[in-house]
Amino acid sequence: MGRLIIVSNRLPFSVDHDGDQVTIRQSSGGLVSAIKSYFESDQADNSTITEKAWMGVADFSSEDWESEVAPRMAKYDFTAYPLFVDKALYKDYYNGFANSVLWPLFHYFPSLVDYQTQYYDAFVQVNRIFAERLSEVVRPGDTVWIHDYQLMLLPDMLRAQQSNINIGFFLHIPFPSYEILRLMPTEWKTSLMHGLMGADLIGFHTHDYVQHFMQSVKMLLGVDNYFYTMQYQDRLVKADLFPIGIDYKKFHQAAYDAEVLDLRNDIKRNFESKKIIFSVDRLDYTKGLMDRLNGFEYFLQQHPEWLEQVVFVLNIVPSRDEIPAYLERKRQIEEKIGTLNGKFSSISWQPVIYRYNHLPFSELCALYQAADVALITPLRDGMNLVAKEYVASCSTQRGVLILSELAGAASELNEALLVNPTDIVDVSNAIVKALNMPLHEQKNRMALMQKRLMDYDVIKWVNDFLDQLVNVRKEQLKLQTKLLDDKILKRIHQHYQKAQKRCLLLDYDGTLVSFTRLPQEAVPDKELKDLLYRLAKDEKNHVVIISGRDAEMLEKWLGHLPVTLVAEHGASVKMKNELWQQAIPVSDQWKDEIRPIMQMFVSRCVGSFIEEKNNTIAWHYRNTHPDLGFSRSRELINNLSQLVQNTMLQVIDGNKVIEVRMSGFDKGVMALRIVNDLNPDFTLCIGDDTTDEDMFKALGNKAYSIKVSNGITAAQYTVFSQRKVLPLLEHLMTPLTENEYAGA
Repeated sequence: MGRLIIVSNRLPFSVDHDGDQVTIRQSSGGLVSAIKSYFESDQADNSTITEKAWMGVADFSSEDWESEVAPRMAKYDFTAYPLFVDKALYKDYYNGFANSVLWPLFHYFPSLVDYQTQYYDAFVQVNRIFAERLSEVVRPGDTVWIHDYQLMLLPDMLRAQQSNINIGFFLHIPFPSYEILRLMPTEWKTSLMHGLMGADLIGFHTHDYVQHFMQSVKMLLGVDNYFYTMQYQDRLVKADLFPIGIDYKKFHQAAYDAEVLDLRNDIKRNFESKKIIFSVDRLDYTKGLMDRLNGFEYFLQQHPEWLEQVVFVLNIVPSRDEIPAYLERKRQIEEKIGTLNGKFSSISWQPVIYRYNHLPFSELCALYQAADVALITPLRDGMNLVAKEYVASCSTQRGVLILSELAGAASELNEALLVNPTDIVDVSNAIVKALNMPLHEQKNRMALMQKRLMDYDVIKWVNDFLDQLVNVRKEQLKLQTKLLDDKILKRIHQHYQKAQKRCLLLDYDGTLVSFTRLPQEAVPDKELKDLLYRLAKDEKNHVVIISGRDAEMLEKWLGHLPVTLVAEHGASVKMKNELWQQAIPVSDQWKDEIRPIMQMFVSRCVGSFIEEKNNTIAWHYRNTHPDLGFSRSRELINNLSQLVQNTMLQVIDGNKVIEVRMSGFDKGVMALRIVNDLNPDFTLCIGDDTTDEDMFKALGNKAYSIKVSNGITAAQYTVFSQRKVLPLLEHLMTPLTENEYAGA
């Protein structure tokens, strides 16, 4: 793996000044805890990592770095690369675009988004600063693991500067559905997708987030997925789920720490025999704190028997105090707590114990262990590690977790009491059930959740991601073994130039021209017609345009050129300087059986349409909603396949098109016939579709075969983009130099 470079918005430590005293403090947050645990663990699978490094923005000055921090870095087992960013620029990047655009939108709060161009410009600029600094540091073979939404543009920026490195990206917040993402300005959302697709592996917490991402890539970039993989430009890119774990042992073993035990006992004594409900959250509108308080208030109203028998310890961790919306949220919460306590308190009891501060680890663990119920009900959360930490801390397996069904952790912790956080009745009922739950049920639920968290802890999470990143790289290398590289192209070029009789078999749509919204729009431009004319006028060349198009269209567009035209996959042919001939004259009455079925699917799938040719009939779904079109195409294939059983008809699953045609002719039969008749000493065959596989298989080693696509193919070589085909043909016509000719 070489060097592992972690990249996050901030460095994993901060500098605190107290007079002349300077201390280095570890930053809070799940990522820092996760990576730190991995770096320190003897279970980490990091034998192939030669060096560990971390890059991020420093929240201290360059002077502090030189005088205070750098000299103390020797005690850390990683190298730090600090970035020093102008404060005004950083504010627009972080408080602006990251936390006033991406954060609310990705958490389904579109009404709170503040679309300002200066925020986006700052976001681009800071991501570019990261890319430029990284390009100075990374070396070929390094692994760069980029984290979270603040750096979504970075993978592509870095890829443009350093292509021979492994890039992973992990998003720690939800990825929203396309319907939410599309609210963002077009340039912004498109650049975000391009940015992420610069990575080799893109990780998310849940299956839903993965699906939302791939759907957005499909809609914005036109990139299809095959299960969890996508072909983007010249690379295989994978998106997958990796639910982040916690340092399970650290929290589980804290139950036996003397300091934690003393703190837990103090809490128990303070609240005597009362049941303790506990929650801890950052100050954020996504955490559903007001809804949680409303649910607790409803519980007290509906169940007065619990008055003075239960206490709700609500700890809020300060966060983003510079953003006015957060300060306003804090004021509203504190007003609500005051109202609730004023309404239900007695002289000896108040229902809500409120704290607004950071919790040291020992005190946090003590609260986890003292609590009878953890009430974790965010409105939307990428994962929520508090829920996992609570479960891990319950060493006696006593305790009940109430968890929002909208938190990422809900997909793993389904033995918790899952609730709709906005439904106060649901929350109230869950509190009652939790407080009354028999001990044996508490233990059973807790044991199952603990087993799951133990099996997939933070070490497993990191190892899993890095292993998958290595596997993606292997898959990329497999594809590259067929990739038409410079060495192979040079050999083909030399063979072409020395050959005396050549045959060029070229598909049309997706090969010579890119796909268009409607088939009739794919008109050959002047550049293509000029290229084909120059190829065809060479007496050594026999150019064959072998297409699924009908004869009328090919004649209209290319009939004036001295080339052979093959229409409808071989059903009709016009040899060079001759007239059109029907390969197999048949009746077209069979279309009357197929047409109504296809018409039914047109009505069921908006954007699809039927194209009729002399010998084939096709249902196109390129312009439909991608998921709907694909789903309907599978249904249509199933219907048609049953209908054409024991007939001379065959169903072809093409590139966003389903065709029905008579058996007995295909591109392979026609291509082999032409090559055998011509007997050339150089044959080149290029195509992009399922129907072109017939040519590749039929010709075998008689031709250089090239597939314009990725994935499994019978072709000898592949290119990933239609845009590379015309330059390739142009290059073949370039005469060899004397040295090249002599070496051929």
